[in-house]
Amino acid sequence: MAKFVFQLDGVLKHRTNIEHQRKRELAVIQAQMTVLDSELRALDSSVRASVDDVRKNRLLGPLDLPFLAAHRRYGLAMQRKAMGIAEKMAAIQIQVDRAKRNLSEASKQRKILEKLRERLLARWREAAERRDVAEMDEIAMRLGHDQLTHADAGSA
Repeated sequence: MAKFVFQLDGVLKHRTNIEHQRKRELAVIQAQMTVLDSELRALDSSVRASVDDVRKNRLLGPLDLPFLAAHRRYGLAMQRKAMGIAEKMAAIQIQVDRAKRNLSEASKQRKILEKLRERLLARWREAAERRDVAEMDEIAMRLGHDQLTHADAGSA
């Protein structure tokens, strides 16, 4: 029996490879975002712990103004650092969005070829089935003809 051959199989493999590459690119960018997010969370946790420490331990009894001023500078420095991380996260989010669009486009291109392959395979199967039916009809007609010929030869 004949075998179905998809002429664009190489193109389909190439598009599948491109889609996998886009997935890897997106994963790398998302990993960068995760690192920045965890850095921002750690920074927030550190600032909260520092503020809790000041509230619990440093506001009782005589006030240490140089310490409070240093704590205020620390808080402002951490705020600037958090803003820098947030800016980096915004830039990376743009890259994430672009990578998602690229992945979506690559998936769409691959799916287009897969649909074409499915349609061509369905047509090929229908044609093969029609050929098989025609072949069976031909065999049945020959057998019927042979039986009639032998029956006529036997009765004569």
